[in-house]
Amino acid sequence: MNPSAAAALFALVVFAVVVGFLFVTTYNAIVAAKLRIAKAWANIDVSLKQRYNELPNLVEAVRGVMQFEQDTFERVARLRAAYSDTEPIPRQAATSEATSEAIRSLFAVVENYPALRSAENVRALQEEISRLENVIADRRELYNDQVFRYNTRIAQVPASIVAGPMGWTPAPFFKADDDERARPSVELNTA
Repeated sequence: MNPSAAAALFALVVFAVVVGFLFVTTYNAIVAAKLRIAKAWANIDVSLKQRYNELPNLVEAVRGVMQFEQDTFERVARLRAAYSDTEPIPRQAATSEATSEAIRSLFAVVENYPALRSAENVRALQEEISRLENVIADRRELYNDQVFRYNTRIAQVPASIVAGPMGWTPAPFFKADDDERARPSVELNTA
């Protein structure tokens, strides 16, 4: 083999190794970003499930102190039951937002009734749900940060060259649609 052919073959091998290395590192970085999104969503899901487990306890504790209209219980139960971890993330986000708003409305009503505010079990449950709401808000922020990083990465070169053929598309942010942002009303009336 002549020296120029050997040099060309060597250059081709070096080029193939560099391209292969760039492909593998880019592929691995995108996979890692996708896994960080999945982990961030799983953390939100854990907190949402905790909140949904505590919400009936709060309703029952408040029900024991005052009488509500039946439709109030149905609304809270409907919002709680609407959450499903098998739904697409945007739908889960919308359900979570509606539930958060219902909880805020419930807390506002509780504040207007001294008997409810002074009930130890109501106060403890209210504090736990408030704590969970704060955890969920923090985890939503982390999730959206991971989505931003992933979406940015797959839009930039060289990752876009890898992401396109792999079918990797931008991930959805945690947000509710306009129709799903409508404030649910939780009306608590004394009998």
